[in-house]
Amino acid sequence: MLVDNGVHGDSRVQKQARSAADAGWDVILLGRSPTGAPQSWQLGGAQVRLVPMPEPLFRKRHQYRRAWLRWPFAYPPNGIAEYRAQQVAAWRAELRFRGAQLALAARAGRRDRAAERWLRVRRVLADLAGHWVWVRTKMHNRALYARRYRNPWDRAVTLFWQLTKGDGAWRRLEPGLWDYELAFGPVVDELAPDLIHANDFRMLGVGARAKVRALAAGRPVRLVWDAHEFLPGIRPWQQHIRWLPAMRAHEREYAPHADAVVTVSEALAEMLRAEHDLAELPAVVLNAPAVEHAPDGADGSVPDLRQLCGIGADVPLVVYSGSAAEPRGLRTMVDALPELSAVHTALVVNPDLPYVRKLVAHARRIGVADRLHVLPYVAHWQVVPFLAGADVGVIPIHHWPNHEIALITKFFEYAHARLPLVVSDVRTMAQTVRSTGQGEVFRARDVADYVRAVRAVLADRERYRAAYDRPGLLAGWTWRAQADILTAIYRRLLDDGERKGPRLSFSVEAGALPNTSAAGGEPVPAAVVQR
Repeated sequence: MLVDNGVHGDSRVQKQARSAADAGWDVILLGRSPTGAPQSWQLGGAQVRLVPMPEPLFRKRHQYRRAWLRWPFAYPPNGIAEYRAQQVAAWRAELRFRGAQLALAARAGRRDRAAERWLRVRRVLADLAGHWVWVRTKMHNRALYARRYRNPWDRAVTLFWQLTKGDGAWRRLEPGLWDYELAFGPVVDELAPDLIHANDFRMLGVGARAKVRALAAGRPVRLVWDAHEFLPGIRPWQQHIRWLPAMRAHEREYAPHADAVVTVSEALAEMLRAEHDLAELPAVVLNAPAVEHAPDGADGSVPDLRQLCGIGADVPLVVYSGSAAEPRGLRTMVDALPELSAVHTALVVNPDLPYVRKLVAHARRIGVADRLHVLPYVAHWQVVPFLAGADVGVIPIHHWPNHEIALITKFFEYAHARLPLVVSDVRTMAQTVRSTGQGEVFRARDVADYVRAVRAVLADRERYRAAYDRPGLLAGWTWRAQADILTAIYRRLLDDGERKGPRLSFSVEAGALPNTSAAGGEPVPAAVVQR
C-alpha cells in the first residue's frame, strides 16, 4: 500500500494494512523513514518498513546557486550562513564569559580598566558582526525560499511546459516527485506484489510505474488507488504556482493505470469520476474508527481525559481531537472561552507545533489559559473511549473545498464516543448533523454563533446523544464495515488462485509525524488521518 505519510501519523493506512492482514493477505506496508535510517515493526499481521528517502530533486535549481543580481550580499547556499551565525554566537558567549571574569576580578580589588575598555570595543565589534551576518543570512533565506514563481516570466515558463508536455509537465514543474520513485520503486519491484494499494496522489505514480514494469516483465499486478482528497480543491502544500498544476498533471497521467479507485465520501467519488473520466464510480471507504485494533497483549487501559485536564465530572468539557492548523478553526474555540465562563476546552493535538504554542500564548493573553488543556495524542484504538470523557465534540474547520465534501475521521470518532457535536457549516458535515440530530451547526469563524451552539448542546446533552440510538447509524460507521468493502475489491481484482497468499504492498511517504492518532502515543503505529 503506497501512501504519502509516515505510518505513525496515518490511522487510515494502519487500519487498511491490519485489516488486510487479518483477512489472510500477506501485507507489506512501506513508509518513509523520518530519521533517514530503515525501520521496521509488526502491525498486527502486517509488516511495516520505513524506507529512507533523500530529496535532492525537491529543491529548486535556483536554490543551488547564488542570486548575485537580486541579493548580492547573500551567503552562498553551501551551509556557510549557519556556520557564520554560530561563529558569532560563540564569540558573544566568549565575551560574556570574559565580562564575568573581569567583574569577579573587580570585586576582589583587582580591577583591570584597560581590559574592560577593550572588552567594550570587542562587544561593539561583535554586535556589528552579528548585524552583518543577520543581513546576509536574511538575503540568503530570501534567495532560497522567497521565490513564489508568480512573476510574468515564471508564469510564462509554467504555461510553456503545460502546453508542450501536457500531463507530463510535472517532470519540469515538480521534479521532486521522482524522489519518491527512486526511493520506493526498487523496493516495490523487489517485493513483487500481486496487488498495490496506493494512497493519495503522490504515491499513485510510484504504484502505476511499478505496475507497468511488472506487466512488461510478464507478471500481472493490480493497482488500487485510494484518493483521500480532491486535488483541484486542495490548499497547495508549497507556496508557489507550480506545485498544484504539477500535482494535478501527475495525477491525471497515472490515474488511468488504476484497476480500482476508492475514496472517502460519495461527493468526492462523483468528483473523481468526472475529473478523470473513470469507468466506474469509486467505492467509498469511510475513515471510521477501529476500536477492535488494540495491539496483542494490551491491557485495555485508556487514559482518563478529565483526569489529564485536572477537572471533575461535573465540569463542562468540550474537546477537539486531530490536526492543529489555522484552517482547522481552533482559534474560534479559544476566542469563545471568555463567553463560556464555566466551560473547559481540551485540544488533543501535537503540542509541539508552533501553531499550538501560539494558541496557548493567546489564551494566556485573554485570561483563559487555566481552562485550555493541550493534550498529546493517544493510540488510535484508544481514541473513542478516551474522547468519551468529554461533553461535546467540536469540529470548527473553515470553508475549503476538501472540507466541504467528506466526513472526516474525528466525526466518526466523536460519534462512537456518543458525543453531541458542534460543527462548522461546511456542507457535508453540516447536512449530516442536521439530518441525524446529533448536534448543532454554527457559522465557520463566527465566535458568537459557536458560543450559541455550545450552550445549546450543553443545555440538553441527552437529547443529542439519543440520536445515536437510531438503528444502524453507528453500525455503518465502523471500520469493520469499511474493511469488508476493501476486501471485496481486492478479491474482485485477483482470481482465486492468486488469493491464496497474495502479497499486498503498502507504502507511505511523509515520516515527520509523531506516534499519533486522533489522540496520543503508542510505540508502534498509532495515528489519525487529518486532512
